Amino acid sequence: MAIPALAPLSGNSKQSISSKKTVRPFLRSVPEFKNGESVDRKSFVIFLSLVSGLGLIALLTINTLLAQDAFELRKLQTDVTTLNDQRDALIKQIATASSPEVLARRAEGAGMVQSQSPRFLALPPVATTQVSESPTSRSAR
Repeated sequence: MAIPALAPLSGNSKQSISSKKTVRPFLRSVPEFKNGESVDRKSFVIFLSLVSGLGLIALLTINTLLAQDAFELRKLQTDVTTLNDQRDALIKQIATASSPEVLARRAEGAGMVQSQSPRFLALPPVATTQVSESPTSRSAR
């Protein structure tokens, strides 16, 4: 853009610009209105109401789905708590049934007698041995 185009317009230059015809574009974003004509506000208000209504319906749907998931999550948490309690009870029953006192009573009930002189077997540590023959060569003989 040239510097004279930025200069303030004087009275003579205003007339010369207004007398020139301007080229009008084919596409317009806003329709032309005649003098005294205004934009129809009713359609704009209806459009905004529809958009707001659809947004509220979407929010209500999302909120309902989240609430259902929260109820299901709470039910699953109570189920997990119940199952953990049952597991702990079973572990306690197993520990009680495998205690030495209970095992001794059950053994006596089955007719077993407690040893008066227990003996222990002491085994030396196992040494590693090397095999000179492979197992397949033995079976081939």
